[in-house]
Amino acid sequence: MKALVYHGPGSMSWDEVPKPTITETTDAIVKVETTTICGTDLHILKGDVPAVEPGRILGHEGVGVVTEVGSDCERVRVGDRVIISCISKCMMCDYCKAGLTSHCQTLGGIGWILGHLIDGTQAEYVRVPFADNGLIPLPEAVSAEQGTMLSDILPTGFEIGVLNGTVKQGDVVAVIGAGPVGLAAIMTAAAKGASKVIAVDGNKFRLEQSYGFGATDTVDVGATDNVVQTLKEHSRDGLGVDVAIEAVGLPATLTTALDSIRPGGHVANVGVHGEPVSFPIERHWINNITITTGLVNATTAPELLERITSGAIDPAKFVTHRFTFDEMTDAYDTFTRAADEHAIKVLITNER
Repeated sequence: MKALVYHGPGSMSWDEVPKPTITETTDAIVKVETTTICGTDLHILKGDVPAVEPGRILGHEGVGVVTEVGSDCERVRVGDRVIISCISKCMMCDYCKAGLTSHCQTLGGIGWILGHLIDGTQAEYVRVPFADNGLIPLPEAVSAEQGTMLSDILPTGFEIGVLNGTVKQGDVVAVIGAGPVGLAAIMTAAAKGASKVIAVDGNKFRLEQSYGFGATDTVDVGATDNVVQTLKEHSRDGLGVDVAIEAVGLPATLTTALDSIRPGGHVANVGVHGEPVSFPIERHWINNITITTGLVNATTAPELLERITSGAIDPAKFVTHRFTFDEMTDAYDTFTRAADEHAIKVLITNER
């Protein structure tokens, strides 16, 4: 079969590799129909994730059809059309039972193993561990494009941004960073009942697109001298927003989030930070604020599927560029230059 193989920092190729086989009785093999590229994949290519070894097949998102199942699989059957969750989980350890599947202890304390510690979904076939828990049935009313966005990006924005940020009816929410994860937070915050959802970015295309995802207002960081003050002016009384969702992963954007919330407000950090940040506790200890972080647990797929089938949200909006598997490296080139290419998410389809 063909797959996208990582060869070390800065190097990858679309190679012929052995087809995966069942190695545990709880495994399933899935023929991948559609997959996509995550910002985490770009971090891997930069060498930012040293746990990923050369020779690893990348990818942790996709939709496909089950072709083989292990003898202990009870729910998954050959022929099932499924969403491949980015998080693998045993559902037997204490962390899984508590809903923190991203820290599955059976898997060594990390649920994100596909395309990280084991071969992933940017391939014609993928082996999925604990398949009964890691494969989600794809309803007939949900397209492969919509389903692929449910592997990772939509649950990430929803769980780590909106739910961790405890967004509630009537809240004013600032989403700092209108990239794919930020747009996922915008889409699900609006559906959760926020009265205002403010997209903050310096990319005019992303700001324009954010309205289609549910933003009520936008702030162009290049067009204002004081982003924090502008955000406070959007709040109901000038004291600041109720929730600031940080979806970039830079010290400056975290500072903006901290400074723009009201007393008693909440900063939900979703961005992946690659360098230390300073927390001015001498200013904020008195403000009764809450800061949350997290890795997606991908446990909200049933709720999000209901919202898709009801028409409340449509994650197919994320897809701006489409490629075939044989164009995998072209897809990476486009996504690497997402700002220039006006790319939000690229969809890669196996047309063989």
